[in-house]
Amino acid sequence: MNTWVSAILLGLSLCADCFAVSHCSSFLMSREELRKKVWTVAAVFAVIQTGLLLGGWALGAFANGLISGYIGHFERIAHMIGFLLLLYVGGAMFLDGVRSKSDHLNLDGFRSILIGGVATSIDAAVVGLSMAMDDAKWTNIAPLALSVLVFTALSVVVGMLSGSFVGRKLGYSARIVGGLVLIGLGINILL
Repeated sequence: MNTWVSAILLGLSLCADCFAVSHCSSFLMSREELRKKVWTVAAVFAVIQTGLLLGGWALGAFANGLISGYIGHFERIAHMIGFLLLLYVGGAMFLDGVRSKSDHLNLDGFRSILIGGVATSIDAAVVGLSMAMDDAKWTNIAPLALSVLVFTALSVVVGMLSGSFVGRKLGYSARIVGGLVLIGLGINILL
């Protein structure tokens, strides 16, 4: 398959979690708050996702011979970290919805944005590492990195815009459902 076609398809698949987290986390954002934050959140998520993809690839390229026997262990640890982060984000969102509170995980603090960005990008690090273990060269990883950067940013913008719209219609019950969706994504990582 063409390198660019592969890069686009993989970039689209890696940004699905970013869309879900940004969609669910923006349920209670006002239009004004959304305008202030959407581009910052999109940029942070895109940079983290692309950075972890490249970091995983660089680690794999550097230590290909040393860790090839341990790749399965790394993937399991990465999946557990992703599960725990999504469980944290989703659980807090669910509890906020039940309590009718909005003081947590509205992507309103840089800490929440970073946690969301890392939680959704662990799989990108594993993809980068796996590609390096398969001897992928820079000519293969560069188009993928560009695809991941662009599609992640776009998915966050679309996710936040649609999430804010749904949240205005459904209120706190949308936050409960969103929290359950994120917990489900975390459980799916483990399976």
